[in-house]
Amino acid sequence: MGIDLHQEQINKNHEYWNRKPLLKAVYGDFYRLIATQLSNLPDSKIVELGSGLGNIHEVIPNCIRTDLFPHPWIDQVENAYHLSFENESVSDLILTDVFHHLQYPGTALYELYRVLRPGGRVIMLEPCMSAIGLVVYGLLHEEPIAITQAIEWFAPEGWTPDKTDYYAAQGNATRIFVKKAYLPKLTAWRKVKTIRLSAIAYVASGGYSSPQLYPTSMYPVLKKLEMLLDRFPDVFATRLLVILEK
Repeated sequence: MGIDLHQEQINKNHEYWNRKPLLKAVYGDFYRLIATQLSNLPDSKIVELGSGLGNIHEVIPNCIRTDLFPHPWIDQVENAYHLSFENESVSDLILTDVFHHLQYPGTALYELYRVLRPGGRVIMLEPCMSAIGLVVYGLLHEEPIAITQAIEWFAPEGWTPDKTDYYAAQGNATRIFVKKAYLPKLTAWRKVKTIRLSAIAYVASGGYSSPQLYPTSMYPVLKKLEMLLDRFPDVFATRLLVILEK
């Protein structure tokens, strides 16, 4: 995605964020869940990649916010394939809806592993492909789910991070971290943990691009419903939290 398209998307997201108070509640809860999974290493250095609007500061104020392009609220520009951080210098890396835009996940994970301290964690929030998730993301979202498309694990020879083109495959996180086929590629990580969430309150909020389907006052009711639906992730999960520990 070029800088012009990126800026256009950021502007649209700002507009939705300002006129849909429900988004602040939904994403606030997502960030609070992410915060519970932090490594809590001493002298922590927490970095978010692909920070977008930078709203994570409302929950994790000491997080370093980064993105591919500069914005006034972004602390520094970073590319997930080639980070500026030194080896073993970061305690936690947070990626919200970023992983499915990484065309070469193995190359990116290698770089994330490099900068993490021992015991450090990568925490990613991604779409989840359950029975309902396939409907939500396959029919109601403009980005492809690409569940049958081959995943290029490593970038080809001669490729450089500055050649990154727009890419989206919403099904990649489920295929790589929930299914078994890609587990042998994750053996460098000491722990791989996944939490599948129904997140019906998020789906029905319409996110940044669709109409809100319920009044904001009903949010607590839907959160209680989620506690029931979360028991059946193969059917209802629409969001996936992935925790990788080095």
